[in-house]
Amino acid sequence: MRTLTADAHGVYPIAPTPFFDDGRIDIASIDRLTDFYLSCGATGITVLGQLGEAPKLEHEESLAVATQMIRRAAQLPVVVGVSAPGFAAMRALTREVMDRGAAGVMIAPPNTLRTDDQIVGYYQQAVEAIGADVPFVLQDYPLTFSVQMTPGVIRRIVQALPSCVMLKHEDWPGLEKITALRGFEADGSMRHIAILCGNNGLFLDYEMERGADGANTGYAFPDMLVDVVRLSAAGEREAAHDLFDAHLPLLRYEQQPGPGLAVRKYILQRRGLLSSAALRKPGAPLTAAARSEVDHLLERLARHDARARLPSA
Repeated sequence: MRTLTADAHGVYPIAPTPFFDDGRIDIASIDRLTDFYLSCGATGITVLGQLGEAPKLEHEESLAVATQMIRRAAQLPVVVGVSAPGFAAMRALTREVMDRGAAGVMIAPPNTLRTDDQIVGYYQQAVEAIGADVPFVLQDYPLTFSVQMTPGVIRRIVQALPSCVMLKHEDWPGLEKITALRGFEADGSMRHIAILCGNNGLFLDYEMERGADGANTGYAFPDMLVDVVRLSAAGEREAAHDLFDAHLPLLRYEQQPGPGLAVRKYILQRRGLLSSAALRKPGAPLTAAARSEVDHLLERLARHDARARLPSA
Protein backbone atom coordinates (compact mmCIF):
# COMPACT_ATOMS: atom_id res chain seq x y z
CA MET A 1 0.00 0.00 0.00
CA ARG A 2 1.28 3.47 -0.92
CA THR A 3 0.75 5.84 2.00
CA LEU A 4 0.22 9.54 1.36
CA THR A 5 2.98 11.71 2.81
CA ALA A 6 3.89 15.38 3.02
CA ASP A 7 6.36 14.79 0.17
CA ALA A 8 3.57 14.17 -2.37
CA HIS A 9 4.08 16.03 -5.64
CA GLY A 10 3.20 15.96 -9.31
CA VAL A 11 -0.36 15.51 -10.56
CA TYR A 12 -3.18 13.73 -8.77
CA PRO A 13 -6.06 13.89 -11.27
CA ILE A 14 -9.52 14.11 -9.76
CA ALA A 15 -11.27 11.18 -11.40
CA PRO A 16 -14.87 11.60 -12.53
CA THR A 17 -17.26 8.77 -11.77
CA PRO A 18 -18.25 7.18 -15.09
CA PHE A 19 -21.91 6.30 -15.61
CA PHE A 20 -23.86 4.66 -18.37
CA ASP A 21 -26.75 6.65 -19.83
CA ASP A 22 -29.14 4.88 -17.43
CA GLY A 23 -27.14 5.92 -14.37
CA ARG A 24 -25.36 2.65 -13.67
CA ILE A 25 -21.67 2.82 -12.79
CA ASP A 26 -19.40 2.01 -15.74
CA ILE A 27 -16.57 -0.16 -14.42
CA ALA A 28 -14.84 -0.54 -17.79
CA SER A 29 -14.51 3.24 -18.07
CA ILE A 30 -13.04 3.40 -14.56
CA ASP A 31 -10.36 0.99 -15.77
CA ARG A 32 -9.68 2.99 -18.94
CA LEU A 33 -9.37 6.21 -16.97
CA THR A 34 -7.03 4.60 -14.46
CA ASP A 35 -4.85 3.13 -17.20
CA PHE A 36 -4.70 6.53 -18.87
CA TYR A 37 -3.65 8.26 -15.66
CA LEU A 38 -0.91 5.67 -15.23
CA SER A 39 0.30 6.10 -18.81
CA CYS A 40 0.36 9.92 -18.84
CA GLY A 41 2.60 10.34 -15.81
CA ALA A 42 0.20 10.98 -12.95
CA THR A 43 1.86 10.52 -9.57
CA GLY A 44 -1.40 9.73 -7.77
CA ILE A 45 -5.18 9.74 -8.23
CA THR A 46 -8.06 11.22 -6.24
CA VAL A 47 -11.46 9.54 -6.47
CA LEU A 48 -14.84 10.68 -5.12
CA GLY A 49 -13.79 14.31 -5.13
CA GLN A 50 -16.07 17.33 -5.45
CA LEU A 51 -16.69 16.64 -9.15
CA GLY A 52 -16.75 12.85 -8.75
CA GLU A 53 -20.51 13.09 -8.03
CA ALA A 54 -19.90 11.43 -4.66
CA PRO A 55 -23.13 12.78 -3.07
CA LYS A 56 -25.11 10.92 -5.75
CA LEU A 57 -23.63 7.55 -4.77
CA GLU A 58 -24.84 5.08 -2.19
CA HIS A 59 -22.25 3.94 0.35
CA GLU A 60 -21.69 0.60 -1.36
CA GLU A 61 -21.31 2.32 -4.72
CA SER A 62 -18.71 4.72 -3.32
CA LEU A 63 -16.80 1.80 -1.89
CA ALA A 64 -16.99 -0.11 -5.18
CA VAL A 65 -15.75 2.84 -7.26
CA ALA A 66 -12.87 3.55 -4.89
CA THR A 67 -11.91 -0.12 -4.63
CA GLN A 68 -11.86 -0.58 -8.40
CA MET A 69 -9.49 2.35 -8.87
CA ILE A 70 -7.25 1.34 -5.96
CA ARG A 71 -6.84 -2.15 -7.40
CA ARG A 72 -6.30 -0.96 -10.96
CA ALA A 73 -3.73 1.68 -9.95
CA ALA A 74 -1.84 -0.55 -7.55
CA GLN A 75 1.47 1.29 -8.09
CA LEU A 76 0.02 4.78 -7.43
CA PRO A 77 -1.31 6.33 -4.22
CA VAL A 78 -5.09 6.74 -4.42
CA VAL A 79 -6.77 9.35 -2.23
CA VAL A 80 -10.47 8.92 -1.54
CA GLY A 81 -12.85 11.77 -0.79
CA VAL A 82 -14.78 10.90 2.37
CA SER A 83 -16.52 14.20 3.12
CA ALA A 84 -19.92 13.58 4.67
CA PRO A 85 -22.55 15.43 6.74
CA GLY A 86 -21.73 13.30 9.77
CA PHE A 87 -18.67 11.60 11.18
CA ALA A 88 -20.24 8.12 11.30
CA ALA A 89 -20.44 7.94 7.49
CA MET A 90 -16.98 9.50 7.16
CA ARG A 91 -15.50 6.97 9.58
CA ALA A 92 -17.14 3.99 7.87
CA LEU A 93 -15.99 4.87 4.35
CA THR A 94 -12.50 5.84 5.57
CA ARG A 95 -11.90 2.58 7.35
CA GLU A 96 -13.18 0.50 4.44
CA VAL A 97 -11.13 2.23 1.75
CA MET A 98 -8.01 2.24 3.90
CA ASP A 99 -8.44 -1.49 4.45
CA ARG A 100 -8.57 -1.87 0.66
CA GLY A 101 -5.32 0.01 0.10
CA ALA A 102 -6.15 3.71 -0.14
CA ALA A 103 -3.19 6.01 0.51
CA GLY A 104 -5.24 8.54 2.43
CA VAL A 105 -8.50 10.48 2.44
CA MET A 106 -9.64 14.00 1.54
CA ILE A 107 -11.92 15.98 3.84
CA ALA A 108 -13.80 19.14 2.87
CA PRO A 109 -15.28 21.45 5.53
CA PRO A 110 -19.06 21.72 5.96
CA ASN A 111 -20.43 25.10 4.94
CA THR A 112 -21.62 25.82 8.49
CA LEU A 113 -18.15 26.69 9.76
CA ARG A 114 -17.53 30.40 10.22
CA THR A 115 -14.79 31.07 12.80
CA ASP A 116 -11.20 29.89 12.91
CA ASP A 117 -11.90 27.97 16.10
CA GLN A 118 -14.85 26.19 14.48
CA ILE A 119 -12.71 25.18 11.51
CA VAL A 120 -9.85 23.86 13.63
CA GLY A 121 -12.29 22.11 15.96
CA TYR A 122 -14.04 20.42 13.06
CA TYR A 123 -10.82 18.89 11.74
CA GLN A 124 -9.79 17.81 15.22
CA GLN A 125 -13.10 15.98 15.55
CA ALA A 126 -12.75 14.50 12.06
CA VAL A 127 -9.34 13.05 12.96
CA GLU A 128 -10.77 11.65 16.19
CA ALA A 129 -13.47 9.95 14.10
CA ILE A 130 -11.32 8.43 11.34
CA GLY A 131 -8.19 7.82 13.39
CA ALA A 132 -4.93 9.72 13.72
CA ASP A 133 -3.20 6.99 11.70
CA VAL A 134 -5.02 7.98 8.49
CA PRO A 135 -3.23 10.61 6.34
CA PHE A 136 -5.65 13.26 5.15
CA VAL A 137 -5.85 16.04 2.61
CA LEU A 138 -7.26 19.37 3.81
CA GLN A 139 -9.51 20.74 1.06
CA ASP A 140 -9.63 24.52 0.96
CA TYR A 141 -12.28 25.52 -1.59
CA PRO A 142 -14.09 28.63 -0.30
CA LEU A 143 -15.84 29.36 -3.60
CA THR A 144 -17.83 26.14 -3.21
CA PHE A 145 -17.89 25.49 0.55
CA SER A 146 -18.17 29.13 1.75
CA VAL A 147 -15.54 28.45 4.42
CA GLN A 148 -12.70 30.95 4.59
CA MET A 149 -9.43 29.39 5.74
CA THR A 150 -6.71 31.96 6.33
CA PRO A 151 -3.07 30.90 6.15
CA GLY A 152 -3.04 31.19 9.94
CA VAL A 153 -5.88 28.71 10.43
CA ILE A 154 -4.30 26.27 8.00
CA ARG A 155 -1.10 26.52 10.03
CA ARG A 156 -3.06 25.77 13.21
CA ILE A 157 -4.57 22.64 11.64
CA VAL A 158 -1.21 21.45 10.30
CA GLN A 159 0.55 21.98 13.60
CA ALA A 160 -2.22 20.40 15.68
CA LEU A 161 -2.82 17.37 13.47
CA PRO A 162 0.23 15.43 12.24
CA SER A 163 -1.97 13.32 9.96
CA CYS A 164 -2.65 16.40 7.78
CA VAL A 165 -0.09 15.86 5.03
CA MET A 166 -1.49 17.75 2.04
CA LEU A 167 -3.43 20.91 1.26
CA LYS A 168 -5.72 20.84 -1.76
CA HIS A 169 -5.42 24.53 -2.48
CA GLU A 170 -8.42 25.98 -4.32
CA ASP A 171 -8.73 29.49 -2.99
CA TRP A 172 -9.22 32.15 -5.65
CA PRO A 173 -7.30 34.41 -5.63
CA GLY A 174 -4.85 32.22 -3.79
CA LEU A 175 -1.32 32.90 -4.94
CA GLU A 176 -0.51 34.97 -1.85
CA LYS A 177 -1.81 32.16 0.37
CA ILE A 178 0.77 29.77 -1.11
CA THR A 179 3.51 32.32 -0.50
CA ALA A 180 2.35 32.82 3.09
CA LEU A 181 2.29 29.08 3.82
CA ARG A 182 5.74 28.51 2.35
CA GLY A 183 6.90 31.48 4.40
CA PHE A 184 5.64 29.77 7.56
CA GLU A 185 7.71 26.73 6.62
CA ALA A 186 10.78 28.91 5.99
CA ASP A 187 10.54 30.62 9.38
CA GLY A 188 9.93 27.32 11.17
CA SER A 189 6.42 28.11 12.41
CA MET A 190 4.79 25.36 10.31
CA ARG A 191 6.05 21.94 9.27
CA HIS A 192 6.20 21.08 5.58
CA ILE A 193 3.11 19.74 3.84
CA ALA A 194 2.42 19.08 0.19
CA ILE A 195 0.42 21.76 -1.63
CA LEU A 196 -1.41 20.55 -4.72
CA CYS A 197 -3.77 22.93 -6.48
CA GLY A 198 -7.26 22.65 -7.92
CA ASN A 199 -9.62 25.12 -9.62
CA ASN A 200 -9.27 23.15 -12.86
CA GLY A 201 -5.65 24.28 -13.01
CA LEU A 202 -6.63 27.86 -13.88
CA PHE A 203 -3.63 29.32 -12.05
CA LEU A 204 -1.27 26.35 -12.13
CA ASP A 205 1.47 28.15 -14.05
CA TYR A 206 2.05 30.73 -11.33
CA GLU A 207 1.02 28.45 -8.47
CA MET A 208 4.03 26.29 -9.31
CA GLU A 209 6.26 29.35 -9.21
CA ARG A 210 4.86 30.31 -5.80
CA GLY A 211 5.86 26.95 -4.33
CA ALA A 212 3.06 24.51 -5.09
CA ASP A 213 4.06 20.88 -5.55
CA GLY A 214 1.66 20.15 -8.39
CA ALA A 215 -1.99 19.81 -9.32
CA ASN A 216 -4.93 17.97 -7.82
CA THR A 217 -7.73 18.72 -10.22
CA GLY A 218 -9.85 17.19 -12.94
CA TYR A 219 -9.21 18.95 -16.24
CA ALA A 220 -9.98 16.80 -19.29
CA PHE A 221 -6.30 16.95 -20.34
CA PRO A 222 -4.49 15.84 -17.17
CA ASP A 223 -1.56 14.93 -19.41
CA MET A 224 -1.14 18.65 -20.08
CA LEU A 225 -1.08 19.33 -16.33
CA VAL A 226 1.63 16.68 -15.98
CA ASP A 227 3.68 18.44 -18.64
CA VAL A 228 3.27 21.89 -17.08
CA VAL A 229 4.30 20.61 -13.65
CA ARG A 230 7.29 18.79 -15.16
CA LEU A 231 8.43 21.81 -17.17
CA SER A 232 8.02 24.14 -14.20
CA ALA A 233 10.00 21.84 -11.93
CA ALA A 234 12.74 21.66 -14.55
CA GLY A 235 13.00 25.44 -14.72
CA GLU A 236 11.64 25.61 -18.29
CA ARG A 237 9.45 28.55 -17.44
CA GLU A 238 8.51 29.84 -20.89
CA ALA A 239 7.77 26.37 -22.25
CA ALA A 240 5.48 25.73 -19.29
CA HIS A 241 3.65 29.02 -19.83
CA ASP A 242 3.36 28.48 -23.60
CA LEU A 243 1.69 25.09 -23.13
CA PHE A 244 -0.52 26.39 -20.34
CA ASP A 245 -1.59 29.42 -22.35
CA ALA A 246 -2.68 27.24 -25.27
CA HIS A 247 -5.09 25.36 -22.98
CA LEU A 248 -6.33 28.34 -21.00
CA PRO A 249 -9.50 29.07 -23.06
CA LEU A 250 -10.65 25.46 -22.66
CA LEU A 251 -9.64 25.41 -18.97
CA ARG A 252 -11.75 28.50 -18.42
CA TYR A 253 -14.74 27.05 -20.26
CA GLU A 254 -14.56 23.79 -18.35
CA GLN A 255 -14.37 25.60 -14.99
CA GLN A 256 -17.88 27.05 -15.33
CA PRO A 257 -20.02 26.32 -12.27
CA GLY A 258 -22.83 24.02 -13.33
CA PRO A 259 -21.98 22.73 -16.81
CA GLY A 260 -18.25 22.29 -16.14
CA LEU A 261 -18.44 18.59 -15.26
CA ALA A 262 -20.58 17.89 -18.33
CA VAL A 263 -17.91 19.60 -20.45
CA ARG A 264 -15.18 17.47 -18.88
CA LYS A 265 -17.08 14.23 -19.39
CA TYR A 266 -17.91 15.13 -22.98
CA ILE A 267 -14.22 15.68 -23.78
CA LEU A 268 -13.18 12.52 -21.95
CA GLN A 269 -15.73 10.62 -24.00
CA ARG A 270 -14.30 12.11 -27.18
CA ARG A 271 -10.85 11.05 -25.98
CA GLY A 272 -12.14 7.47 -25.79
CA LEU A 273 -11.86 7.22 -22.01
CA LEU A 274 -15.56 7.26 -21.10
CA SER A 275 -18.26 5.22 -22.78
CA SER A 276 -20.80 7.91 -22.00
CA ALA A 277 -20.70 11.57 -20.98
CA ALA A 278 -23.70 11.02 -18.70
CA LEU A 279 -24.05 12.67 -15.32
CA ARG A 280 -26.11 10.89 -12.73
CA LYS A 281 -29.35 12.76 -12.00
CA PRO A 282 -29.77 15.48 -10.98
CA GLY A 283 -27.46 16.65 -13.72
CA ALA A 284 -28.06 17.95 -17.20
CA PRO A 285 -26.12 17.05 -20.35
CA LEU A 286 -24.55 19.71 -22.52
CA THR A 287 -26.84 21.55 -24.88
CA ALA A 288 -26.14 21.40 -28.60
CA ALA A 289 -24.84 24.98 -28.46
CA ALA A 290 -22.41 24.15 -25.65
CA ARG A 291 -21.13 21.05 -27.46
CA SER A 292 -20.51 23.17 -30.54
CA GLU A 293 -18.52 25.67 -28.47
CA VAL A 294 -16.42 22.91 -26.90
CA ASP A 295 -15.77 21.41 -30.33
CA HIS A 296 -14.61 24.83 -31.54
CA LEU A 297 -12.30 25.23 -28.56
CA LEU A 298 -10.80 21.79 -29.22
CA GLU A 299 -10.22 22.66 -32.86
CA ARG A 300 -8.40 25.82 -31.87
CA LEU A 301 -6.37 24.02 -29.21
CA ALA A 302 -5.34 21.36 -31.72
CA ARG A 303 -3.36 24.02 -33.62
CA HIS A 304 -0.96 24.09 -30.66
CA ASP A 305 -1.41 20.66 -29.01
CA ALA A 306 -2.07 17.58 -31.13
CA ARG A 307 -3.71 15.83 -28.18
CA ALA A 308 -6.80 17.95 -28.84
CA ARG A 309 -7.16 16.58 -32.37
CA LEU A 310 -9.96 14.16 -31.51
CA PRO A 311 -12.35 11.96 -33.50
CA SER A 312 -15.71 13.58 -34.18
CA ALA A 313 -18.36 13.07 -31.54
